[in-house]
This record gives sequence, structure tokens and C-alpha cells, in this order.
Amino acid sequence: MTAATRVLLADDHEMVRAGFRIILGSQPDLEIVGEAATGADALALARELNPDVVCMDVQMPGMDGLEATRQITADGALASAVLILTTFDRDDYLFEALSAGASGFLLKNSTPEQLIDAVRVVAAGDALLSPAVTRRVIERFGAPGETDAGTAAAPPSALESLTDREAEVLQLVAQGLSNAEIARDLFVGEATVKSHVSKVLQKLGLRDRIQAVVWAYENRVTVPGS
Repeated sequence: MTAATRVLLADDHEMVRAGFRIILGSQPDLEIVGEAATGADALALARELNPDVVCMDVQMPGMDGLEATRQITADGALASAVLILTTFDRDDYLFEALSAGASGFLLKNSTPEQLIDAVRVVAAGDALLSPAVTRRVIERFGAPGETDAGTAAAPPSALESLTDREAEVLQLVAQGLSNAEIARDLFVGEATVKSHVSKVLQKLGLRDRIQAVVWAYENRVTVPGS
């Protein structure tokens, strides 16, 4: 049997953590391995437990969730993906979370099913960008010269390094599609899509799919021949 995804919960409200614990703990493939009430505790527990996913609140006493996220994702000894969970639908939180290296951003008014799916998505190595969040990334970074998420305008050689299929995959990633959705659209296997995405990130020097979304819109990537 496949090992369960190990999840660390970080939120300064005990009732919120209890709700997340009940929702996620009800799934046989998800295991709650720790809980933290501050960003500093979340960082310490992440280093101690090395969970697969950290569900991270933003506003917590002392070190906030954004700084904790930044330090967790910068720690080469950790393989933890961070899913930001917040009640605040604010662009500054969203873009700072993406810049800090978060793999997903979800509002706390999302459904239990959306929370469960989000944890599974980021645990699988995908970035979680809902269509609404993707639109806001496009609006924020679609104008030339915007580089707040750590990307930079590409030299022509960078775009030319992509094959036609890789450019096509990049555009679909930029629309917020998962590997499974891209595989269905292109009539190929999911493993093939994952390989294409990895090559795109490597060739363009990008950290993750979220940076790929920003990069694609900064550089006006389109499907060849479209």
C-alpha cells in the first residue's frame, strides 16, 4: 500500500486546527503528524517531522505564516510543500505567498472537498492555482515588466529552447490545468506531461508551476501555430 501523505497543521486558532484535523484525518491517505500555533513552531516542527504538506495560516503571533513558508521552502533538507490557508482574500497575501514558495493558496471558506483535494494536489508535486487565483495572477503579472514573483523577462533564447510541445504544455500550465487535465487535453499519458513540465522548468530556470504561470504571462507564451 502507498504510504499516507503526512500533514502538518499550522494555525493559531485551536478550533480551526480541530476542523482541519477532522476533515483531513477522515481520509485514509492523509495523516496529521503535528500541529503548530505559531509560525516559529511550524518551522521547528517542519524541520523535525519533514511532513509532505504544511497547511499554513498567514496571520499568527510572532513569525507569520509567510515568513515560515519562506524559510521552509528555502531549507534544502526539507521536501515539504506549503499550502497557504487564510480567511483573507487579499492580493498582497496571495503574491507574497507565491513569492515565498508556497505550492498553493486556498481560502478557509472553501469546501472540505476542496481542502482535501488541495492537500493531495500539492503533495503530488503540482501547484494549486484555482481559476480565480490564476486570473488574479494573470492580471497582476500580465503587464510587461512585472517580476514580483521572482521571475524575469526572458531572453529570446529561453523561449527558443522549448520544443513546440513544451511550449504548448507551458501554456496549459499557465491556464491553471493540472497534469491530469493536460494529459486529457493532449491525449497523452500523465507521466509524459510530468516529464514535459519538468523539462520546461529546468530549461527556463523556474522553481515550480506557479512561477511558470507568471513567466508565461510575462513573456506572452502562446501555442505555436495558434
